[in-house]
Amino acid sequence: MWKTLGKAVAPILRESLILTPENVLQQQLRTTYILKRRNSPFLNKNGSLPKRLKAKHYIYDLVEDTNVNREPDMNVILTTYVAGLGDVGDKVAVRPNYAYNKLLMTGQAVYASPENVEKFKDYQSNIEEKTYSSATSQRAVDCLSRVTLSIIMNKETPWVLKPWHVKASFRKCGYWVPEETIVLPTNPITGPNLELENKEFFVTITVNNMEKVNVRCKIHHWTTEVVDRLPHEKDFWKKKLDPVFSEDAAILAELTPNKGLNADQ
Repeated sequence: MWKTLGKAVAPILRESLILTPENVLQQQLRTTYILKRRNSPFLNKNGSLPKRLKAKHYIYDLVEDTNVNREPDMNVILTTYVAGLGDVGDKVAVRPNYAYNKLLMTGQAVYASPENVEKFKDYQSNIEEKTYSSATSQRAVDCLSRVTLSIIMNKETPWVLKPWHVKASFRKCGYWVPEETIVLPTNPITGPNLELENKEFFVTITVNNMEKVNVRCKIHHWTTEVVDRLPHEKDFWKKKLDPVFSEDAAILAELTPNKGLNADQ
């Protein structure tokens, strides 16, 4: 019976796709491991047979695994301005995946070959007028344009808003804005004036003596007397406020803030 069963099953096994060697994965793996013997083998005399290695000679330490090595950055030359990287003709080093997918495939950069380096070496000097002052200037402008700055002013002592008030409020929130780059509204803002609590205005910031950006601001009165303090407004930047000066309404409407900076927090 077993002999008859074997004759019947043999053709099926030979024709089975599961057992044929063609289905075995025969793909080459480009893996390299650099090893070092922990114990050096014996030295052999000239003309003598090599000595047999012991078990301790087959113990290896891993020196390098090429599978986990970090690939070096790729050098490319920008063909257009890229925020955070540079302007046309700048040679930058970025990660290979970013270079392929974001720069080379989109035409924003070319390989830093000797021919391209020679082609773009005098490009910057031939530009009559730059569009951006630096690689990160546009990011700074975009960030500041979405900000609503809360300027803390005294509720008891008379004051007139000055650029150093705005600078101090920016500094408390983690922004370093030089005083000479701040332009206040033409009309002075004085206080204390509680009518300013629900109104807004804007100041103009100059980045690198070139780019200009309008920043939405609001006044918040503060006092050392706990009982006289005004309550803090949560998510104040989400509220639509009336302008301090009616002529600024059009400019304030163009600003679309998505975050607020409160100098008293």
